Amino acid sequence: MNTATEKETAVKNAIILISDPLSEEGLQPLREAEGVELKIQTGMTPEELVKAVKEADALLVRSQTQVTREVIEAAGNLKVIGRAGVGVDNIDLEAATERGIIVVNAPDGNTNSAAEHTIAMMTALARNIPQAFLSLKEGKWDRKKFVGVELKEKTLGIVGLGRIGAEVARRAKGQRMSVIAYDPFLTQERAKEMGIAVGTLDEVVAAADFITVHTPLMKETRHLINADRFAKMKDGVRIINCARGGIIDEDALYDAIESGKVAGAALDVFETEPFTGHRLLDLPQVIATPHLGASTIEAQESVAIDVGRDVVRFFDGQPVRNPVNMPSVSREVLAKIGPFFDLAEDLGVFISHLADKPLTEVNIRYAGDLAEFDVRPLTRNALKGILKRNLGTHVNDVNAKYLADSIGIGVTEHKSAQTKGFQHLITVEVKTGDETHSVSGTLLNGLGERIVKVDDYVVDVVPAGHLLLIKHKDQPGAIGRVGTLLAEENINIATMQVGRSAEGGDAIMMITVDNEVKPEEVSRLLKIEDIHAVRTIDL
Repeated sequence: MNTATEKETAVKNAIILISDPLSEEGLQPLREAEGVELKIQTGMTPEELVKAVKEADALLVRSQTQVTREVIEAAGNLKVIGRAGVGVDNIDLEAATERGIIVVNAPDGNTNSAAEHTIAMMTALARNIPQAFLSLKEGKWDRKKFVGVELKEKTLGIVGLGRIGAEVARRAKGQRMSVIAYDPFLTQERAKEMGIAVGTLDEVVAAADFITVHTPLMKETRHLINADRFAKMKDGVRIINCARGGIIDEDALYDAIESGKVAGAALDVFETEPFTGHRLLDLPQVIATPHLGASTIEAQESVAIDVGRDVVRFFDGQPVRNPVNMPSVSREVLAKIGPFFDLAEDLGVFISHLADKPLTEVNIRYAGDLAEFDVRPLTRNALKGILKRNLGTHVNDVNAKYLADSIGIGVTEHKSAQTKGFQHLITVEVKTGDETHSVSGTLLNGLGERIVKVDDYVVDVVPAGHLLLIKHKDQPGAIGRVGTLLAEENINIATMQVGRSAEGGDAIMMITVDNEVKPEEVSRLLKIEDIHAVRTIDL
């Protein structure tokens, strides 16, 4: 803990380099901090940045500056990097963490602007405002051509109910729309509190008159809205995307508009940006803006102010509010629990594939030697593994607990000296409204990570690669039929483990395969007699 004198000295000696344009309002918290020296050098080349950062104690950037490993390694005094915005894709987090440099961002500053832009785009789409304006500029007065629809009493389907999605829902309610939402972490209780309905993704797209997406872009959400989903929608549905390009299959959207299934689309983001020359822009039913969701004076000021204040807090010895990678335990404790970081995250990723319904509770149990230490970093790593399957790679071991709290997931740590035969054991348990699943793992000396129990089934599995978890009736022939089918699909089995709860009851197979198993191959496995469930898990 720094003393008051040490804090004061740290602040007075802080050189803060600002390499991207920030609003004057955003700079104000830094100008008001005693002893801070600001160096504003924007538009630098990478070579100039490497030279300028050598003496800096803090570096503040937006999205233009690329904070590469080379930049970080050139910075002899750098202690904190501030990103005036949400994404940190332009910062090498691994390099920063290795050097003990804290990265902070401003995750809430553009929420209002993005939500407002979504509502503006939806309204403009419903009333044909851009098309009517262009027609008027051409000297035409064609009122009949641009008859629109009202938002009142229409159903808005929201895919992804994070901060921005929730703000859109509140505003849509003000327009007297009905709202139905899909989110992997949306419970009936939270939906009731918000006065909205909750459904599966297919239920949402089938019920909605307007559909807006607000999910991160990752493997699971790329082309989430595709030709199959368009086919399930109402005729005349309208689509809005102010989240991330790639969530909607743009070619499938074009075909859906051409066929008349989709009445129109309002797009602010695109798979490839700048977005020019695409045939979607030739359709009169499409309106578009050049990624303006966060482009307001207020949002630009807000993110700059938020990150500036966090940098001042850091140099004043206070906890920062929006850390991305900051450790919170001593180096000595980190040395003891560090070997378990990957295991905790892998257990979290693994169990995220077992629960199909929104989680309400996570219990993480530490047994044996681990019970002696502060294991909060391990808990955050496990939560990161649980959440990132649906929330994307922006989830990290620092913000995972905050995100779990924000979506109503209770998280509890338990410690016990008893390990039932293991020197140390981590068990991750998740609960939904009516289900409980658990997975336990350990480190074996010289052999690395092992999953040793899944629900009630004892196994011995290395948590790595492509895994198949198959629940089946415990009887002769089941394993052979699965092996035969995988061979027919040219899927090579690397390892196989079988666990059973009682003779003649149910059992599980844990199979490691060389390649990712495709959905159609899973469907074939499910058709095998006495196979109850098949889950693919990639670690």
